[in-house]
Amino acid sequence: MTDVIYLLAAVCFIFALKGLSSPSGAYYGNWCGIIGMLLAVLGSYISVGTSDILFSLIAISIGGGIGVILAKNVSMASLPQMVAGFHSLVGLAAVLVAFSAYWAPELFGIFGINGIRKSSLLEIGIGSAIGAITFSGSLVAFLKLEGIYRQTNIPICANGILGAAILGLGVCFVESGNATTLVLLALGSFIIGGTLIAPVGGADMPVVVSMLNSYSGWAASGIGFTMQNDLLIITGALVGASGAILSYIMCRGMNRSLLQVMFAYDQQPEVQGKNILIPAESKNYHSGSAEDVAFILKNSRSVIIVPGYGMATSHAQYAVKEMSDVLLKNNISVKYAIHPVAGRMPGHMNVLLAEANVSHEDVFELDEINKDFVSCDAVYVVGANDITNTAARNDPTCSIYGMPILDVGRSKIVIFLKRSMGSGYAGIDNQLFYAQNTIMLLGDAKKTTEDVVKALS
Repeated sequence: MTDVIYLLAAVCFIFALKGLSSPSGAYYGNWCGIIGMLLAVLGSYISVGTSDILFSLIAISIGGGIGVILAKNVSMASLPQMVAGFHSLVGLAAVLVAFSAYWAPELFGIFGINGIRKSSLLEIGIGSAIGAITFSGSLVAFLKLEGIYRQTNIPICANGILGAAILGLGVCFVESGNATTLVLLALGSFIIGGTLIAPVGGADMPVVVSMLNSYSGWAASGIGFTMQNDLLIITGALVGASGAILSYIMCRGMNRSLLQVMFAYDQQPEVQGKNILIPAESKNYHSGSAEDVAFILKNSRSVIIVPGYGMATSHAQYAVKEMSDVLLKNNISVKYAIHPVAGRMPGHMNVLLAEANVSHEDVFELDEINKDFVSCDAVYVVGANDITNTAARNDPTCSIYGMPILDVGRSKIVIFLKRSMGSGYAGIDNQLFYAQNTIMLLGDAKKTTEDVVKALS
């Protein structure tokens, strides 16, 4: 019965991933995932018995209650931080299960004639190492996304030496089964998890969040081997593989390799995270009002809206949708342009637009829409900086150099919504702010967009 339930749960998880691969199937994909998880819990109770069901239900209620409270109160701007925080918990769970299996092997059925089996020691070592890397790496990612911790340049050779030491400790642990070696392995993994994420630049954080998602999947899969739970192995492998594939897709969209992003080895230390500033004498920008912007939009034939992290912080997605509805009623073409790493996590902007009921048929990826900017009358950029910054194309010393950008500067008029003239998350001034065809609409994006809608009406 347990095997049948686990098989059904695994099929549900596969269909969940299939559904989540497109906006049209995301709703049903989520429900497939929910049903699969309920089946997984049911199968677990059948397999282990119900002697401790009260304790486990209390634990589930406490954890689930905390999760519901966090999910209901988190803002869309802070969603990446919450995702990173959840990834850290998966990693910590892997470490705790690995240590539990080591100190109570008889409860996990991994005790052989001469102690814990070698294969089980290997599973414990890998599970604790990946889990520790996921835990500390996710915590550093959380602090960076929250703006508490900034980029730190750590020589790649330092991480290489630490990685070699961890590998050596892993081999020693499998051969000896020594408790001290296991503790040192976990501690080393905790350290390297943080040092791997610390050098990553701000513009690359969406890739980091995706990779940490992959790490958490492999950590869960490691737990499955230790607990001899087939469904956990399958589920962890699905999460790990999908996270790795998504990271590859985003890196390809940025014209960079995964190694370049995760280790920043293609830049000199003095260049990494460098704040490229525009000379003060060149900072002559054109400031406009909501009425000016409304006049431009009303007299346009085609408008492209480019959402960025500023839309998330100001909760402007509903106002933007209202503005696009007004434009459509006036027979003005409206499209949305999404960069692969817009926001702070994969799909951040897609989630915001879907929340405002923007049709996914009007949302286009970078490769699909970049050619349309030349023939576009006006581009409405809502808090996006790095993904439109021409320094990525023109300045080899820039930390985001080589990253494909949305070619908003090629349209007739560019309207930037910003709180101030400050630089973006990568700490680089955007040269487009001072271009002749750019109008800066300064202030809260939600308030200024609402003012534009009033002027249009």
